[in-house]
Amino acid sequence: MENRLELDGDAMRESGYRVIDMLVDRIANLDAGPAWQGATRAEMEARLREDSPRSGTPIDELLDRLTVDVLPFAGRIDHPRFLAFIAGNGTWPGVLGDLIAGGFNIFQGTWLASAGPSEIELVVLDWFKSWLGYPNEAAGLLVSGGSVANLTALACAREVRLGGHDARAVVYTSEQTHSSVERAARTVGFAGDRIRSLPVDELHRMDVAALRTAIREDRNTGLRPFCIVANGGATSTGAVDPLAAMADIAKEENLWFHVDAAYGGFAVLTERGRGLLNGINRADSITLDPHKWLYQPFEVGCLLVRQGTHLSDTFHIMPDYLQDTATGGGEVNFADRGIQLTRMARALKIWLSLKHFGVDAFREAIDRCLDIALEAQKYIEQSKELELLSPAGLGVVCFRRRVSGDDDSSEKVNAQLVRDLLASGTGMISSTRIRGVYALRVCILNHRTGWQDALTVLRWLEQAPVVTA
Repeated sequence: MENRLELDGDAMRESGYRVIDMLVDRIANLDAGPAWQGATRAEMEARLREDSPRSGTPIDELLDRLTVDVLPFAGRIDHPRFLAFIAGNGTWPGVLGDLIAGGFNIFQGTWLASAGPSEIELVVLDWFKSWLGYPNEAAGLLVSGGSVANLTALACAREVRLGGHDARAVVYTSEQTHSSVERAARTVGFAGDRIRSLPVDELHRMDVAALRTAIREDRNTGLRPFCIVANGGATSTGAVDPLAAMADIAKEENLWFHVDAAYGGFAVLTERGRGLLNGINRADSITLDPHKWLYQPFEVGCLLVRQGTHLSDTFHIMPDYLQDTATGGGEVNFADRGIQLTRMARALKIWLSLKHFGVDAFREAIDRCLDIALEAQKYIEQSKELELLSPAGLGVVCFRRRVSGDDDSSEKVNAQLVRDLLASGTGMISSTRIRGVYALRVCILNHRTGWQDALTVLRWLEQAPVVTA
């Protein structure tokens, strides 16, 4: 019987070349259009809702359909004036790495199935370890993103420090901690009342006095302090917790110390970043997201654990049907380090990008983002219309348009500015809250963003007409 799921070589080349042309045209013309284009669910249903097809459609027709009805309706998060959220913006070698990983259909759960790609991942992880000052015995793995990295870290910490679930165990975070940490804690069995969200200081860093007090009070009531989670670049403000002081507390109290440095961790490549992240090398585990400030296409996150054997102690399971994959002489089954058996080869894109451009190019890009964020802060401070709410922290600046009246009036006006900026096509920003106050937030992380891009957005926000009730 004919295999109807195969294409001949010429057909594959023709469609593949067209896809490459689509990608190159998009990247080469990123700033030609708006940073975002959306649609309602009803609008998308009208374009795309249909029954499953019984027979096939030529690929050219399908690519035309994607070009018209699907791909335009998404945030262009690598646009130079997309300053919303902690976004990601890749490099072309990274795109090629994903294309190769998919085209070669690499299964990277075991060494038996992927010796070459697994070695590439080990090399990349060692690069990360060296940047962070981690010891040789540290180990890690690449995952889908920071959420899974945090989940894997807490699962490992629970097994190592608690020997399994303990209803008395307590996790300590701050009010600036990313929501994925609480989600991870709940997933591995911690009730909401065992997850402490502690206050921060005037720079939005963990209040270490409050941390000490919370640990002492929990011990006195028969609970079991277990893990401290620090921010290596908070999502709302870019704040970096006092990592060295928190590491001291973790050591004194015999607690696991995890640093969520999903986007901020790669700032260690710069002199300023190393200073801000002082003490990160003392963490028991670290979350990183190469698809953020290491300029990789989605998805790729990373977890590093200071004592690498803790990962395999937690996750290694050898069922009979995998007995042929058992390793011996130093080979690594990455399935033994996390929750996935089926894994794609995520390291190829990182390796290609770093090898092609060199680490210095990434260092310069991060430094440039830090400079632009400081320039944005300075501009806001000098503006009569804008008010700084949080200083530049690892590329993030929070502020608002000055409005007469109370905070409710300010929130309405500033929220409208976010929507109006988006509708104007000029750019895109996001919002957050700073001590309960609605704040505009620019995230300057894109290697394509220049000062003129940031300035264009700031001037629009400064000059746009506002209507107060």
